[in-house]
Amino acid sequence: MKRCKQAQSKTKASVEVVDIEDISFSEKEISKIRASLLEWYDENRRDLPWRRISNGNNDDVGSEEGERIAYAVWVSEEVNEMWAGLGYYRRARFLLEGAKMIAEGGGEFPKTASSLQMVKGIGNYTAGAIASIAFKEAVPVVDGNVVRVITRLKAISANPKVSTTVKNIWELARQLVDPSRPGDFNQAVMELGATVCSVTAPSCTSCPISPQCQALSLSTTHESVQVTDYPMKVAKAQKRHDFSAVSVVEIIEEDKSQSASRYLLVKRPDEGLLAGLWEFPSVLLEGEADLVSRRRAIDSFLKESFDLDLENSCKVVLREEVGVYVHVFSHIRLKMYVELLILRLTGGENFLPRKQTGKTMTWKSVDHEALSTLGLTSGVRKKCFIVKKASSFCWKAQVKKDRHYLVCFMLPCDFATKMYVPRRKYSLVRLLVD
Repeated sequence: MKRCKQAQSKTKASVEVVDIEDISFSEKEISKIRASLLEWYDENRRDLPWRRISNGNNDDVGSEEGERIAYAVWVSEEVNEMWAGLGYYRRARFLLEGAKMIAEGGGEFPKTASSLQMVKGIGNYTAGAIASIAFKEAVPVVDGNVVRVITRLKAISANPKVSTTVKNIWELARQLVDPSRPGDFNQAVMELGATVCSVTAPSCTSCPISPQCQALSLSTTHESVQVTDYPMKVAKAQKRHDFSAVSVVEIIEEDKSQSASRYLLVKRPDEGLLAGLWEFPSVLLEGEADLVSRRRAIDSFLKESFDLDLENSCKVVLREEVGVYVHVFSHIRLKMYVELLILRLTGGENFLPRKQTGKTMTWKSVDHEALSTLGLTSGVRKKCFIVKKASSFCWKAQVKKDRHYLVCFMLPCDFATKMYVPRRKYSLVRLLVD
């Protein structure tokens, strides 16, 4: 199907493009691109872990060595505690599941792109990277950098997010792969996109394949065309706005000081956002909610999940709003209202009741030291920081006894009176002193 509409508005009057399915590289182009790109890569490639293991020019890769390289490439692409805070948590889980699958299958690592894609969590990109770099299979690798390089080489104006465009870019990448050095060639294209053919400021004068670049050629003959017009800019989808109430629950055991307290963590479901990760108790709200509604939601969650009744089964030492934290995911903007809730329970967390329901809540409690070293998401760590920062403004009780009075300055929690006095205020509390 021929396409006669123009690529973008600013090239409408001068540049006509054809359907991406009609685009291909000539043998002459392929030969020049391979030679120029590999020569450039040999001189300019960055020092990355898996590149230290593999000598790109060595064709005699044994089975054991190939598998070692394969694991290095895989881990570099997919590496729960060490991963915490880096995002893309599903990849870490898939890495473990994939390793288990290989171990259960006899421990032999798949050596082709097609067999690699049968492993949980390995898609086209990772399969191509492992197969070409570790086992020298002539298969392509396509990431954002490769898309940018190829769309500029061929001045492709089609939407890069559309499945037909993606399919054809993979085919163009396949045409270019050097059969003698597939891993190095794939890395060379990615390296070029990451360092030279950048998104907003490509260094075309330093590009080894600029003579073959149609986008550059068009930019020199048409005032309305720029290299950065490619690939086509696609409007990002609007992020969904979600709201949640988060309660940092601190548990103090009976007859123990607050320094021996523990924090309650719950495990998220195995599917969905941040699957299987630990976090403070939280409730997703229907929208913006006032303080009373947020606390009601948290109270209901604690009662339903742990049969924990804040009015009857425990003593609330302190309950204070400590801040608001906004975390932006790829498709969600989550606004979290964070509170600190200090509870005194008889027997501490060992006697924390848990309601027996159809869905069992997985939870644990950790002390302050463990909380600071535990593998937690960046969002949970941020909430810890908010609580710590808020607590630093809550001074320790400054007590001055004057006959029958106790003066409490900016108390964070109870001190003899068992009453919370708001920050930046002081209260004169009368005691019955013998």
